Amino acid sequence: MNQPPSSEYFKKKSKRLKSRLDQLELADPKQRQAIAVQYNPSKDKAPKVVAVGKGRVAQKILDLAEEHRIPFYEDSGLTDLLGKLTIQSEIPPHLYKLVAEVLVFVFQLNQSRKKKAPSS
Repeated sequence: MNQPPSSEYFKKKSKRLKSRLDQLELADPKQRQAIAVQYNPSKDKAPKVVAVGKGRVAQKILDLAEEHRIPFYEDSGLTDLLGKLTIQSEIPPHLYKLVAEVLVFVFQLNQSRKKKAPSS
């Protein structure tokens, strides 16, 4: 039987998850990389890479994410791996677990935000 993730797991993941650009530990602007991943379980077999960029393009991806209140997840290793994929390509099976962990964590964060938001 699978055990639920420990609180230490969530602390570690939450350190990488950011909601604003000014919280990111960004590299030199010319070295910056950003990847956007999208997953619609009712349409897609697997998550897809929807944007890849370095330098100014990475900054535009980050700006758009911040504008739309999409959280950021910092992981240079995962960024390097996903950055080798082409736009609209599905995440390969050997990366499912890594990407799924991020997506689940972001989903849980969004759920907790909805619970905390005042009802209209």
